[in-house]
Amino acid sequence: MPRTSRKLDDTALLEAALAGLELQRQKIEEQIAQVKARLSRGGAAPSPRRGRRPLSEAARKRIAAAQKRRWAEYRKQQQQQSQG
Repeated sequence: MPRTSRKLDDTALLEAALAGLELQRQKIEEQIAQVKARLSRGGAAPSPRRGRRPLSEAARKRIAAAQKRRWAEYRKQQQQQSQG
């Protein structure tokens, strides 16, 4: 096998490796830029959803009632454990 063929194969392989490394470097540089941008803003990126949806009065009452039931059950279990 002539040496020129081997040299062409090596060149093609090195060019492909170089292209892959250049792509990786570009991705890493983009990630570095994103981190720097977040640091310059003073913290984490804002979440996509800002604020909370308002709850209706009925929903707040249901949540409060459920929480009271959970606490009552917890206190009942604690009392049973301390007696038994």
